[in-house]
Amino acid sequence: MATGRTHRPATRSRGIPEATVARLPLYLRALTALSERSVPTVSSEELAAAAGVNSAKLRKDFSYLGSYGTRGVGYDVEYLVYQISRELGLTQDWPVVIVGIGNLGAALANYGGFASRGFRVAALIDADPAMAGKPVAGMPVQHTDDLEKIIEDNGVSIGVIATPAGAAQQVCERLVAAGVTSILNFAPTVLSVPDGVDVRKVDLSIELQILAFHEQRKAGEEAAADAVVAEAVADAAVPPAPGARTEAADRKGPDGDVPAVMPA
Repeated sequence: MATGRTHRPATRSRGIPEATVARLPLYLRALTALSERSVPTVSSEELAAAAGVNSAKLRKDFSYLGSYGTRGVGYDVEYLVYQISRELGLTQDWPVVIVGIGNLGAALANYGGFASRGFRVAALIDADPAMAGKPVAGMPVQHTDDLEKIIEDNGVSIGVIATPAGAAQQVCERLVAAGVTSILNFAPTVLSVPDGVDVRKVDLSIELQILAFHEQRKAGEEAAADAVVAEAVADAAVPPAPGARTEAADRKGPDGDVPAVMPA
Protein backbone atom coordinates (compact mmCIF):
# COMPACT_ATOMS: atom_id res chain seq x y z
CA MET A 1 0.00 0.00 0.00
CA ALA A 2 1.30 3.46 -0.88
CA THR A 3 2.07 6.02 1.80
CA GLY A 4 1.26 9.71 2.05
CA ARG A 5 4.59 10.86 0.63
CA THR A 6 4.26 9.04 -2.69
CA HIS A 7 0.94 10.41 -3.89
CA ARG A 8 -1.40 13.34 -3.29
CA PRO A 9 -5.08 13.59 -4.31
CA ALA A 10 -5.61 15.13 -7.73
CA THR A 11 -8.74 17.12 -6.92
CA ARG A 12 -7.19 20.51 -7.61
CA SER A 13 -5.52 19.51 -10.87
CA ARG A 14 -8.82 18.04 -12.04
CA GLY A 15 -10.63 21.30 -11.30
CA ILE A 16 -12.99 20.09 -8.58
CA PRO A 17 -14.25 23.11 -6.57
CA GLU A 18 -13.27 23.30 -2.91
CA ALA A 19 -16.96 23.40 -1.92
CA THR A 20 -17.48 20.07 -3.69
CA VAL A 21 -14.39 18.59 -2.03
CA ALA A 22 -15.80 19.65 1.35
CA ARG A 23 -19.02 17.72 0.63
CA LEU A 24 -17.37 14.52 -0.60
CA PRO A 25 -16.77 13.20 2.96
CA LEU A 26 -20.48 13.73 3.69
CA TYR A 27 -21.44 11.62 0.69
CA LEU A 28 -18.87 8.99 1.63
CA ARG A 29 -20.22 8.72 5.18
CA ALA A 30 -23.79 8.25 3.90
CA LEU A 31 -22.66 5.76 1.25
CA THR A 32 -20.63 3.77 3.77
CA ALA A 33 -23.73 3.42 5.95
CA LEU A 34 -25.69 2.17 2.93
CA SER A 35 -22.91 -0.25 2.02
CA GLU A 36 -22.89 -1.67 5.56
CA ARG A 37 -26.62 -2.37 5.12
CA SER A 38 -25.93 -4.08 1.77
CA VAL A 39 -27.94 -1.51 -0.19
CA PRO A 40 -26.86 -1.93 -3.85
CA THR A 41 -28.12 1.32 -5.40
CA VAL A 42 -29.36 4.69 -4.20
CA SER A 43 -31.20 7.56 -5.90
CA SER A 44 -29.80 11.08 -5.88
CA GLU A 45 -32.74 12.23 -3.76
CA GLU A 46 -32.17 9.53 -1.11
CA LEU A 47 -28.42 10.11 -0.97
CA ALA A 48 -28.83 13.90 -0.88
CA ALA A 49 -31.24 13.62 2.06
CA ALA A 50 -28.83 11.32 3.92
CA ALA A 51 -25.93 13.74 3.31
CA GLY A 52 -27.94 16.87 4.14
CA VAL A 53 -27.70 18.56 0.72
CA ASN A 54 -30.14 19.08 -2.15
CA SER A 55 -30.20 16.57 -5.00
CA ALA A 56 -29.32 19.10 -7.71
CA LYS A 57 -26.14 20.03 -5.88
CA LEU A 58 -25.29 16.36 -5.38
CA ARG A 59 -25.69 15.58 -9.09
CA LYS A 60 -23.49 18.56 -9.95
CA ASP A 61 -20.83 17.40 -7.48
CA PHE A 62 -20.84 13.89 -8.90
CA SER A 63 -20.50 15.21 -12.44
CA TYR A 64 -17.02 16.42 -11.47
CA LEU A 65 -16.19 12.79 -10.67
CA GLY A 66 -17.54 11.61 -14.00
CA SER A 67 -20.36 9.77 -12.25
CA TYR A 68 -23.87 10.39 -13.59
CA GLY A 69 -25.82 7.38 -12.32
CA THR A 70 -28.41 5.41 -14.28
CA ARG A 71 -31.87 6.78 -14.97
CA GLY A 72 -34.50 4.82 -13.07
CA VAL A 73 -31.85 2.95 -11.08
CA GLY A 74 -29.68 5.55 -9.37
CA TYR A 75 -26.05 5.26 -8.31
CA ASP A 76 -24.11 2.08 -7.62
CA VAL A 77 -23.23 2.39 -3.92
CA GLU A 78 -20.02 0.35 -3.92
CA TYR A 79 -18.65 2.07 -7.01
CA LEU A 80 -19.37 5.51 -5.57
CA VAL A 81 -17.62 4.53 -2.32
CA TYR A 82 -14.58 3.59 -4.38
CA GLN A 83 -14.77 6.70 -6.58
CA ILE A 84 -15.01 9.14 -3.70
CA SER A 85 -12.41 7.29 -1.62
CA ARG A 86 -10.01 7.41 -4.56
CA GLU A 87 -10.64 11.11 -5.14
CA LEU A 88 -10.05 11.91 -1.47
CA GLY A 89 -6.88 9.82 -1.44
CA LEU A 90 -8.31 7.25 0.96
CA THR A 91 -7.32 4.21 -1.05
CA GLN A 92 -3.85 4.51 0.45
CA ASP A 93 -2.23 4.77 3.85
CA TRP A 94 -1.79 8.26 5.34
CA PRO A 95 0.52 8.31 8.38
CA VAL A 96 -0.46 11.04 10.82
CA VAL A 97 1.24 12.49 13.91
CA ILE A 98 -0.69 14.04 16.78
CA VAL A 99 1.21 16.72 18.70
CA GLY A 100 -0.10 17.62 22.15
CA ILE A 101 -1.35 14.65 24.14
CA GLY A 102 -3.52 16.35 26.70
CA ASN A 103 -7.20 15.49 27.13
CA LEU A 104 -8.05 16.42 23.52
CA GLY A 105 -4.98 14.82 22.00
CA ALA A 106 -5.58 11.61 23.94
CA ALA A 107 -9.20 11.55 22.80
CA LEU A 108 -8.09 11.95 19.19
CA ALA A 109 -5.54 9.16 19.61
CA ASN A 110 -8.31 6.86 20.85
CA TYR A 111 -10.68 7.74 18.00
CA GLY A 112 -11.28 4.63 15.91
CA GLY A 113 -12.52 6.50 12.85
CA PHE A 114 -9.02 7.40 11.63
CA ALA A 115 -7.96 3.87 10.74
CA SER A 116 -11.25 3.06 8.99
CA ARG A 117 -10.77 6.08 6.72
CA GLY A 118 -7.17 5.36 5.73
CA PHE A 119 -5.38 7.43 8.38
CA ARG A 120 -2.79 5.64 10.49
CA VAL A 121 -1.66 7.37 13.67
CA ALA A 122 2.09 6.94 13.32
CA ALA A 123 3.15 8.76 16.48
CA LEU A 124 1.92 10.67 19.52
CA ILE A 125 4.16 13.59 20.51
CA ASP A 126 4.18 15.81 23.59
CA ALA A 127 6.54 18.40 25.10
CA ASP A 128 6.07 17.18 28.69
CA PRO A 129 9.01 14.93 29.68
CA ALA A 130 6.71 13.16 32.14
CA MET A 131 4.56 11.99 29.22
CA ALA A 132 7.46 10.36 27.35
CA GLY A 133 6.97 6.61 27.16
CA LYS A 134 3.49 6.75 28.67
CA PRO A 135 1.08 4.57 26.67
CA VAL A 136 -1.95 6.29 25.15
CA ALA A 137 -4.28 4.34 22.86
CA GLY A 138 -1.74 1.52 22.92
CA MET A 139 1.14 3.73 21.72
CA PRO A 140 4.01 5.23 23.72
CA VAL A 141 4.09 9.02 23.73
CA GLN A 142 7.31 10.44 22.28
CA HIS A 143 8.99 13.73 23.18
CA THR A 144 8.95 16.74 20.86
CA ASP A 145 12.76 16.66 20.72
CA ASP A 146 12.36 13.75 18.31
CA LEU A 147 9.64 15.36 16.17
CA GLU A 148 11.72 15.81 13.02
CA LYS A 149 13.12 12.29 13.11
CA ILE A 150 9.66 10.80 13.73
CA ILE A 151 8.26 12.60 10.69
CA GLU A 152 11.12 11.51 8.47
CA ASP A 153 11.10 7.90 9.64
CA ASN A 154 7.35 7.52 9.12
CA GLY A 155 6.97 9.53 5.92
CA VAL A 156 4.42 11.81 7.56
CA SER A 157 2.76 14.57 5.52
CA ILE A 158 -0.26 15.24 7.79
CA GLY A 159 0.07 16.64 11.30
CA VAL A 160 -2.59 17.21 13.95
CA ILE A 161 -1.97 20.02 16.45
CA ALA A 162 -3.78 19.68 19.78
CA THR A 163 -1.47 21.86 21.87
CA PRO A 164 -2.32 25.00 23.88
CA ALA A 165 -2.61 28.11 21.72
CA GLY A 166 0.73 29.53 22.83
CA ALA A 167 2.69 26.54 21.56
CA ALA A 168 0.78 25.92 18.32
CA GLN A 169 2.67 28.25 15.96
CA GLN A 170 6.09 26.94 16.97
CA VAL A 171 4.90 23.34 16.59
CA CYS A 172 3.42 24.25 13.21
CA GLU A 173 6.71 25.72 12.01
CA ARG A 174 8.63 22.63 13.09
CA LEU A 175 6.14 20.34 11.37
CA VAL A 176 6.37 22.31 8.13
CA ALA A 177 10.16 22.46 8.26
CA ALA A 178 10.24 18.69 8.71
CA GLY A 179 8.13 18.14 5.58
CA VAL A 180 4.51 18.18 6.76
CA THR A 181 2.31 19.85 4.15
CA SER A 182 -1.17 19.44 5.68
CA ILE A 183 -2.19 20.40 9.22
CA LEU A 184 -5.38 19.86 11.19
CA ASN A 185 -5.37 22.51 13.91
CA PHE A 186 -7.38 22.09 17.11
CA ALA A 187 -5.50 24.84 18.97
CA PRO A 188 -7.60 28.00 19.51
CA THR A 189 -5.37 30.22 17.37
CA VAL A 190 -4.76 31.10 13.74
CA LEU A 191 -1.64 29.54 12.25
CA SER A 192 0.63 31.24 9.76
CA VAL A 193 1.92 28.84 7.09
CA PRO A 194 3.82 29.22 3.80
CA ASP A 195 2.32 28.61 0.37
CA GLY A 196 1.80 24.96 -0.38
CA VAL A 197 0.74 24.06 3.17
CA ASP A 198 -2.95 23.39 3.82
CA VAL A 199 -4.49 24.09 7.22
CA ARG A 200 -7.93 23.04 8.44
CA LYS A 201 -9.04 24.57 11.73
CA VAL A 202 -11.41 22.95 14.21
CA ASP A 203 -12.53 25.25 17.05
CA LEU A 204 -15.31 23.78 19.17
CA SER A 205 -15.77 26.98 21.19
CA ILE A 206 -16.49 28.97 18.01
CA GLU A 207 -19.10 26.43 16.92
CA LEU A 208 -20.74 26.66 20.35
CA GLN A 209 -20.76 30.46 20.16
CA ILE A 210 -22.52 30.29 16.78
CA LEU A 211 -25.12 27.95 18.27
CA ALA A 212 -25.55 30.35 21.21
CA PHE A 213 -26.25 33.17 18.73
CA HIS A 214 -28.99 31.13 17.05
CA GLU A 215 -30.49 30.15 20.42
CA GLN A 216 -30.55 33.81 21.51
CA ARG A 217 -32.20 34.83 18.23
CA LYS A 218 -34.85 32.11 18.56
CA ALA A 219 -35.52 33.16 22.16
CA GLY A 220 -35.90 36.78 21.03
CA GLU A 221 -38.33 35.82 18.27
CA GLU A 222 -40.40 33.76 20.70
CA ALA A 223 -40.47 36.60 23.22
CA ALA A 224 -41.59 39.06 20.52
CA ALA A 225 -44.35 36.71 19.38
CA ASP A 226 -45.53 36.25 22.98
CA ALA A 227 -45.60 40.03 23.45
CA VAL A 228 -47.78 40.49 20.35
CA VAL A 229 -50.24 37.85 21.57
CA ALA A 230 -50.33 39.37 25.06
CA GLU A 231 -51.00 42.83 23.65
CA ALA A 232 -53.82 41.52 21.47
CA VAL A 233 -55.43 39.75 24.42
CA ALA A 234 -55.12 42.87 26.56
CA ASP A 235 -56.71 45.06 23.87
CA ALA A 236 -59.63 42.64 23.51
CA ALA A 237 -60.25 42.67 27.26
CA VAL A 238 -60.54 46.48 27.59
CA PRO A 239 -64.23 47.66 27.34
CA PRO A 240 -64.94 50.75 25.17
CA ALA A 241 -65.34 54.09 26.94
CA PRO A 242 -68.92 55.31 27.54
CA GLY A 243 -70.30 57.01 24.43
CA ALA A 244 -67.41 55.88 22.25
CA ARG A 245 -68.31 54.57 18.83
CA THR A 246 -67.04 51.08 18.14
CA GLU A 247 -65.95 49.64 14.82
CA ALA A 248 -68.98 47.32 14.88
CA ALA A 249 -71.32 50.24 15.43
CA ASP A 250 -69.74 52.12 12.54
CA ARG A 251 -70.60 49.19 10.27
CA LYS A 252 -74.33 49.33 11.16
CA GLY A 253 -76.84 51.21 9.08
CA PRO A 254 -79.73 53.33 10.41
CA ASP A 255 -81.93 50.22 10.74
CA GLY A 256 -79.54 48.27 12.87
CA ASP A 257 -77.41 45.50 11.39
CA VAL A 258 -78.33 46.30 7.77
CA PRO A 259 -75.57 48.41 6.23
CA ALA A 260 -76.63 51.81 5.07
CA VAL A 261 -76.79 52.26 1.28
CA MET A 262 -76.10 55.58 -0.25
CA PRO A 263 -78.91 56.74 -2.61
CA ALA A 264 -78.09 56.58 -6.27
